[in-house]
Amino acid sequence: MSKLQPARGTRDIYGEDARNMTAVVDTFRRVAGTYGFEELATPIFEFTEVYKRPLGEASDIVSKEMYTFEDRGGEEVTLRPEFTAGVCRAFISNGMQQKLPCRLMSHGPAFRYERPQKGRYRQFHQINAELLGQDSPEADIDMIAMAWRLLKDLGLGDKVVLHLNTLGDKESRADYRAALVAYFEGHKDKLSEDSLRRLESNPLRILDSKDESDKEVVANAPKLSEHLNEASSAFFETVKKGLEAVGVPYIHDERLVRGMDYYCHTAFEFVTTELGAQGTVLGGGRYDGLIEQLGGPAVAGVGWAGGIERLAMLSEAGGAPARPVVIMPMGEAGTMKGLEVAETLRTEGFVVTADRSGNMKKRMNRADKANAAFAVIIGDNEVEQGVVTLKRLDSGEQSEVTFADLATAIKTN
Repeated sequence: MSKLQPARGTRDIYGEDARNMTAVVDTFRRVAGTYGFEELATPIFEFTEVYKRPLGEASDIVSKEMYTFEDRGGEEVTLRPEFTAGVCRAFISNGMQQKLPCRLMSHGPAFRYERPQKGRYRQFHQINAELLGQDSPEADIDMIAMAWRLLKDLGLGDKVVLHLNTLGDKESRADYRAALVAYFEGHKDKLSEDSLRRLESNPLRILDSKDESDKEVVANAPKLSEHLNEASSAFFETVKKGLEAVGVPYIHDERLVRGMDYYCHTAFEFVTTELGAQGTVLGGGRYDGLIEQLGGPAVAGVGWAGGIERLAMLSEAGGAPARPVVIMPMGEAGTMKGLEVAETLRTEGFVVTADRSGNMKKRMNRADKANAAFAVIIGDNEVEQGVVTLKRLDSGEQSEVTFADLATAIKTN
């Protein structure tokens, strides 16, 4: 029988990887909490329409990447490919419009069928933040500032660059779309098959094509900044001034787009050069039309998501695991007392394991391999005398310590 392996694009997460990913989530929760965000957990799958309606039949996510299937009840459901649509569905389902503005943070796995590459998997994990019910540019500034604070707290301030652009309002976007279509129609012979398809359904997506031939065409395409109306220009200027005021550096990237029609105004990505060609580690933007498109009220929204795997690879924020204290009991009385001592030390915040088998030499060898800091030896005689033998494994020094003084002795050694 061949060795069992996880399905392609998935992996088992443990050890250093697990610690680093947990550290990303913990830091995200802490930082988002300082901005007044509350946690929301949405289901890992939704009715397919929740994703298909806003993302569009022609989008790559819907047409190529979603894990969609019919359940035993005959309902078509889809594993979560991204968070925003599900969060907006939850907003509508739970009547959250009565509590605007809503600041919602989420995290967990998502699923897309795409080619696995460094830091990208078919089952991946994201952190996600959405601010619903505020249509001012100051809300965009807050969201970007929160993302920047998170990245700095993860030690990534010098590893990422903020790319910023405006998509304008609905009027500006429609004007720009028409100009793009007219331009690309004149260069159809040079466009890739994917871009020809997007020309009919989603021409803005051609701007971030990775095809070399497309890039040559895009280089001379019209710029959105040339089609902004006065209100859109003013909105973007406020965002830029606000970011400068709060100390968030950025690059104005006129080729940064969001393809869905519900996106407007601010679009942004934090990009690194340390993870290969696919360098975006966190990105988002304003989507004032999404909740309405899902059948809810007209509520403004701005949000972002970050890949936990990619952030963890960059930050290595989890550090080394805490060095354990190993209880090594001998005899029946020592074993029972060892259980009690272990719980007492855990109450004091120590990481405690127990090794109850084999001779003492084998136990010490296992403790060394586990990078333990101390061994606590408890035999029947020690129980009678009210003491333990405490051994510091780095130096080999050992001493007798009373049960009452054990925690203090470990802290001070």
